[in-house]
This record gives sequence, C-alpha cells and structure tokens, in this order.
Amino acid sequence: MSRIGKKPVELPSGVTATVSGQTIEIKGPKDTQSFTATDDVTLAVEDNAVKVTPRGMSKRARQQWGMSRTVIANMVTGVTTGFKKELEINGVGYRAQMQGTVLKLSLGLSHEVNFEVPAGITVTAPKPTQIIVEGTDSQLVGQVAANIREWRKPEPYKGKGIKYKDEYIFRKEGKKK
Repeated sequence: MSRIGKKPVELPSGVTATVSGQTIEIKGPKDTQSFTATDDVTLAVEDNAVKVTPRGMSKRARQQWGMSRTVIANMVTGVTTGFKKELEINGVGYRAQMQGTVLKLSLGLSHEVNFEVPAGITVTAPKPTQIIVEGTDSQLVGQVAANIREWRKPEPYKGKGIKYKDEYIFRKEGKKK
C-alpha cells in the first residue's frame, strides 16, 4: 500500500480543482496547471481535497497511485507559492547576467554561453555569481537549473563551476611534490 497515495491533497483557499475523466486542472493565484493521470488510478475532488485511488492492486497501479498524488501535490504548491532553485557560480572571471530572456554566462570557455530561458520560467541574476530559477512547474524548474549547471559542473580540486546553493562539493587534494 502506498503511504503517500493514501493521503488526500488538501486544496488551500484560492485554489480550485476540476476533474474531467483522467485529467485534473488546478487553478491558483499564480498559474493554472493540468495533469493527465493513467488509467490505473481514479481522481476525485471531495471536501476541498483531491483524492487519488488505484483501480487495482497491480504493481503498476500502485506505482502510479503514489506518483500521481505527488504530481498533484506539486501542482498545488506550484500554483500557490511556486518553486525556486538557487545556483552559485565559483571561479575567477565566471559570471552571469540576464539580457531579456537570454542568460549570458561567462564560464572560462572560448565563447560566452547564451542560455535561452523557456516560457513559464523566470531566471534572475541578482549578483554576477548568483542565479535564481523560479516557476510554477517543479519538473521544469529543476530541469532548467540542471541544464544551466550542465555548462560547467563544479570540479573537486578548486570548486570552480556552477553549483546549487545547498550543494556540498567533495574536495580533493592536489598533487604533491
């Protein structure tokens, strides 16, 4: 039994959910999001909460049960407060700045990296060494942050590169003479 799937997703004030077939649409103060569940689960809105139940006890139905409930909970969080990932840039001459919808990164490469920010995501660079990725879709915020980090992952010797704010870089000792 899914311990996560058993809990109903509470809808805070200002958030409405409508179910039509296997699709649920959640409207909140920040955005509107929709999710289409598989045929293995049943979605229902009862007592200002979304309830997800499996249609059988097969392995796939139980997997989809917990996953669907988590996706719906993330959508409710996204339309109310939103999601945020903070990145830090370490390294001499490494910096970032926003120009319209393009994030310009100087990362010690022979060229500047122009990262096109997708729709629905806001990227800000309050300092040249800090990047903040915000949005209402949990998966998209994480993916955009990972794509930015992919340009120059932190290396273990000097710690240069782009890292998440709360990430710990395991440092290695260099060569000895």
